[in-house]
Amino acid sequence: MSGQQTYVSLMRLTQKGLDELTDSARRRKVSEDRVASLGGRSIAFYALLGTYDFLQVFEMPSNEAMLQYVLTARRDGHVEPLIMPAFDTGAYGGILQAMT
Repeated sequence: MSGQQTYVSLMRLTQKGLDELTDSARRRKVSEDRVASLGGRSIAFYALLGTYDFLQVFEMPSNEAMLQYVLTARRDGHVEPLIMPAFDTGAYGGILQAMT
């Protein structure tokens, strides 16, 4: 385990994001660089069909670093993210074990 917290982000494009859709690949690179500058890393990125447009999985060193990243992304105005902490099976098993 890296000591980092895992987060899943579901994102919807805003009108600005849709208007600038062809610049999407460059913005994703900017996003990955921002995550790295905060001590995290982007693990996976997917385009989706349905209610959300993208899914990204991150590791970040803290909730504070994740909040800084999210506020910066929201300020840019291309996506509206829904961020959720995620727990792997080992962490989840440990939580369940502690409950017994």
